[in-house]
Amino acid sequence: MRKLLPYCLLISLIAVSPLLRADDQVIEEIIVRVNNQIITRSEYQHSKEELKKEAQQQDSANADKLIAEREPDVLRDLIDQQLLLEKGKDLGINGDTEVIRKLDEMRKDLKLDSMEELEKAAQAQGVSFEEYKQNMRNQIITQQVIGKEVGSRLAISKEDIQKYYEEHKSEMAQPETIQLSEILVSTDPKPNETADEAHRLETAKAKAEGLLEQIRKGAKFADVAKKNSDGPSAAQGGDLGFFQHGQLAKELEDKTFAMKAGDVSDVIRTKQGFVILKVALHHNTGVPTLTEVEGRVQDAIYMQRLQPALREYLKKLREDAFIDVKQGYVDSGASPNQTKPVETASKEPGAKEFKKKKKFGLF
Repeated sequence: MRKLLPYCLLISLIAVSPLLRADDQVIEEIIVRVNNQIITRSEYQHSKEELKKEAQQQDSANADKLIAEREPDVLRDLIDQQLLLEKGKDLGINGDTEVIRKLDEMRKDLKLDSMEELEKAAQAQGVSFEEYKQNMRNQIITQQVIGKEVGSRLAISKEDIQKYYEEHKSEMAQPETIQLSEILVSTDPKPNETADEAHRLETAKAKAEGLLEQIRKGAKFADVAKKNSDGPSAAQGGDLGFFQHGQLAKELEDKTFAMKAGDVSDVIRTKQGFVILKVALHHNTGVPTLTEVEGRVQDAIYMQRLQPALREYLKKLREDAFIDVKQGYVDSGASPNQTKPVETASKEPGAKEFKKKKKFGLF
């Protein structure tokens, strides 16, 4: 059942466009109403500016082309977000727990002692901490709604995976690569340290060998790295990412490319200190087997099917919502069957026109 009447009544009570102060001075312009929520012109312009920045970062040489392709959908995406946020509220999804977890991870990555310090760091960068948290919350809610309402209904069979793999084999050919994780015990002198260099090196080596012994007795490499590594990758469990031939020092390349997935090296002396390396994955040259890339193939199929399924879902949300777009703006995702706003019969200018618009909840 459509929601036209309730939302018309609600909007007529809470929102007019443009927004006014008591002295009738315009402070903001509403360009879209989505049920009982609004989208303002400044939000729309901000999204367009963000699109331009993203296009420049993604491909500066073709930024103008990317902007021309995506700009017509900016308003559609803002409306999509409002519809998904409202659906999230209906489903009881608020994202609070995930926001706290993500902020705490960020705090740890930045080696800050409290959330207050994280907020100060954001403010020092000119970022509104509350706005940042709200944007994060909105993103989490929309992702969870999409996963629950759309993604969970996309069935991907073994046959689908096999078919996709056979059709895209040539695109999967790859050079030999390894994924490395590291535990570093630094040999750099600490502030106010009085020990001589020989003692410092001996102590660092003994610590590294002790950590290696823990791993060989069953301790998880990532856990040991998080607690003990002096490297910048410690918070990620020591993960350094993927490497091809020629990207590592010769000694390290010779050792690690000879290792199998899951192997852990002996303690190795480097300029930074003593390191222990683990080969998490080892991909040989050529086309990987289906077993090696099954997860990637499944993700590719999922993303391929998600977009059309999501647009169909959003079409249905539009048809059950009251959406009023100001003349001169276009919602590229509009459904032919969605509720049409009531048209005002008055064209009187000034205060009288404003009162009639307020009465009907129109622009």
